[in-house]
Amino acid sequence: MATRRQVEEWVHGYERAWRSPGTAILAELFSDDASYRLSPYEEPALGLEAIGVVWERERDGPEEPFTMESEIVAVEGDRAVVRVEVRYGEPKRQEFRDLWLLRFEDGLCVEFEEWAFWPERPYTESRDPS
Repeated sequence: MATRRQVEEWVHGYERAWRSPGTAILAELFSDDASYRLSPYEEPALGLEAIGVVWERERDGPEEPFTMESEIVAVEGDRAVVRVEVRYGEPKRQEFRDLWLLRFEDGLCVEFEEWAFWPERPYTESRDPS
């Protein structure tokens, strides 16, 4: 069972980890065999080492400027849904909104699935082929 407070602390830990050098801190957030999916249709990274590779590929480094706001939408049993809004600063201005689908065991995330949306990208397939 996860509580709202535990999920809130986990989300803060996630942000702290993203801002930290290296990936050793991921062991405080994810189980050794966790599944980490950047999109519902992508194959997941499996395990801490694979998640670390994804993190290093996806971020510019711990000094990249960004703000992160989050809202816990739901917590039920071992699952949680979190809405996250991230804004990156210069030199690459970017923003997106996420939904995170999370599953926990013993306080660690065992399944992470991200649904990210950007303001300049449509959320549905265009019917116009041009």
